Amino acid sequence: MTSAIIYIRVSTDEQAQKVYSQRSQEEKLNKYCKDNHIEIVQTIFEDHSAKNFEGRLGLP
Repeated sequence: MTSAIIYIRVSTDEQAQKVYSQRSQEEKLNKYCKDNHIEIVQTIFEDHSAKNFEGRLGLP
């Protein structure tokens, strides 16, 4: 079975409150992986703007 790490991100409050919410993305990605026999080994959530890479994915 193929495995994957899924990465879920929103960069603005507006995105977080609309169809791009982290919950919505997670549901779609989980369904895709289940339908395609892909094992999710880790889920990464991020809600930082792309304008500032400091602290992104735990990087200094």
